[in-house]
Amino acid sequence: MSFQGKQLSTEMAETVVRLKKYYDNEKKTGTLVPTKNAAGRTAKALGIGVATVKRIMANYKKNDEKVIVHIKQRPGRPPSRICPIMQPIIREFIRNENLSGQQISINKVCKFLISKYHLDIPKMTLWRALNRWGFSYGEGRRRDSLKEQNHVIIARREYLRLKLANRYSDGKLKRPEVYLDETYINKNHSCRFTWYLKEDGAWVNKPSGVGPRLIIVHAITANGWVDGAQLVFEAKKRTGDYHGQMNWDNFSKWFETQLIPNVPPKSIIILDNAKYHNVFKESTPNKSSRKEQLQNWLTRNGYPWREDMLKAELLELCDRFAPAPEYKLDKMAEKHGMSILRTPPYHPELQPIETCWAVVKNHMADNCDFTMAGLRNTLPDAFTKVSSSTCKKIILEVFKQEKKYWDEDEKLDKIYSANAKEEYVGRNALDSQGVESYIEAI
Repeated sequence: MSFQGKQLSTEMAETVVRLKKYYDNEKKTGTLVPTKNAAGRTAKALGIGVATVKRIMANYKKNDEKVIVHIKQRPGRPPSRICPIMQPIIREFIRNENLSGQQISINKVCKFLISKYHLDIPKMTLWRALNRWGFSYGEGRRRDSLKEQNHVIIARREYLRLKLANRYSDGKLKRPEVYLDETYINKNHSCRFTWYLKEDGAWVNKPSGVGPRLIIVHAITANGWVDGAQLVFEAKKRTGDYHGQMNWDNFSKWFETQLIPNVPPKSIIILDNAKYHNVFKESTPNKSSRKEQLQNWLTRNGYPWREDMLKAELLELCDRFAPAPEYKLDKMAEKHGMSILRTPPYHPELQPIETCWAVVKNHMADNCDFTMAGLRNTLPDAFTKVSSSTCKKIILEVFKQEKKYWDEDEKLDKIYSANAKEEYVGRNALDSQGVESYIEAI
């Protein structure tokens, strides 16, 4: 490949300088230059190891005389191989297969992702993702069984029951619904793809790393963004009254001073299950509590216990007598005549503001200049891309998805009930032989 007439990178220019200096030194030493040990001479000229030169040349020959550089990953936990946007897509595929009574397995999901989205995901990676997303897996006598776990189904059912109860027969809302969420945008958030000439390659002058980030909090209704509810501050830097991180203190301050005064009375405020949304009003005993803490809680609340009781027994007593935990946020909303509703876990498709964030971030990526000043200046224009009509359309699509889940869950319940014994036997077989051996078998 010729580089004549092309812009050289800093590393290539430095290579030219090193080679020129090396040849100049050879010229000074004499007219005869040994040509043996080409790898050694190259290593000495460039200031690198002989093994590195030999490894590069071996890869060059192996790849049909093409230079291919494999960038090493940073140490630590590897990044997730599955994009979060695939979560609702995979869930829909599994549910459709279950509804049609088809055999459904990890192997089948992998083939679907390859044929439909050209995603070749290792089976163990997919297995871990499905477990994180609340799916259970078992090998039945006649068919493989892959379905959502009961706690996910129950959480979705309870959520949908409350959502549907807030609608009249004509689809109109009884009480206003407000959707809120938090996100962030990095300084170097830009488009991953660009047009380029094949002979030049994709030379994009993009800084390394993601850079500092802005934390953004906002809310929407069917009429668009909630006026006065926008909060933007730089992560890890103190901005006004806000420290540079999202926590209960920052969130509760925004909730009471910027959201509550600007939303309609008696609103239902819908949010996800972030930790700072679910701060308890009063700490209750749990598995992480020490034995002495469990004893003190029982004594303080007037419940009898014995000195010879084990921690497990004390915890069982606490679970039996402890009232249902109350969240600080729920009490704060209740004080203003509003209520809180939390989306079920692993269901971003039921939160319309997630789509609004995607619109905002796409605009930011298209207009990124890799500076914090540019990031802040572009943000207001990005928010204008989400209009009231945009929010109405997104929320309407979410309503359709809610109705679809509600109807499908009833059909799936009949199918799961009919196959309950089969799946129970298969689950026991899977547990006894282990995950790795099962994945290897398929």
